[in-house]
Amino acid sequence: MTAQQKARQAGDSDALQHLARVGLLAYGLVHLLIAWLALQLAWGGGGGSADQSGALQTLAEEPFGTPLLWVLGLGLIALALWQAASVLPFLGRLGGAGDARKKAVVGIVKCVAKVVVYGFLAVSALRFATGSGSSSSGDQQQATAGVFGLPGGRYLVGLGALVVIGVGVYQVVKGLKGSFMKEIDTADAPAQQVRVVERLGRVGYVAKGIAFVVVGGLLGYAAVTVDPSQSTGLDGAMHTVLEAPFGQGLLTLVALGIAAFGVFCFFRARYPQRS
Repeated sequence: MTAQQKARQAGDSDALQHLARVGLLAYGLVHLLIAWLALQLAWGGGGGSADQSGALQTLAEEPFGTPLLWVLGLGLIALALWQAASVLPFLGRLGGAGDARKKAVVGIVKCVAKVVVYGFLAVSALRFATGSGSSSSGDQQQATAGVFGLPGGRYLVGLGALVVIGVGVYQVVKGLKGSFMKEIDTADAPAQQVRVVERLGRVGYVAKGIAFVVVGGLLGYAAVTVDPSQSTGLDGAMHTVLEAPFGQGLLTLVALGIAAFGVFCFFRARYPQRS
């Protein structure tokens, strides 16, 4: 059996598929909680961090929070494994030439990036489940300070900022073009539901992209000023949007867009694309 066939078999495993669905639901729930925290920030009703750690901390404080965090963490691990399985078919195409090789490289980069994101969220969820969770903003500031201590650290932070901004722009373009629909198998979905999914995805990806661009901008400012305290992550990005002209309305729109992405993830769990 070839590597591609093994990857397809792993990706199509019923057990892994079901766990990956749980991971997609968890990913969507985290975004809904971030959206709720952002709305509270916009309208002065809460003091929690409007980022991943704030969302997980919100769950941890609920009576059912610990077991739910364990379920979310394990589901996200399964989602990361499911995504990792889809890297193998691209590896078999690296021996090609021209566009085939280029598409394989792009595919691998995208898959690996998703594995890192899902894996990071899984570890964060499990840390909060065991009572050892920490602030995402604090962790990012600490990491930025560590990079500043390296030779050429300022430029490395600046490069990281450009990467984050690039990811944000990519998300916005992805939302506007609707290319995300390739990631969800809606062949069996009613036409009206497909339209709803597409609209949710468009709004959600654009909102996430805007948030990434602001996060990258803050990281870039930290590089320019050599001040790691300026690297405040998603929570800092939400505060930056709020402090802008018409900030309350803008932050409300971003929050609603992130909520739309969360609901889109629920549909992805219902109609996941097989590897």
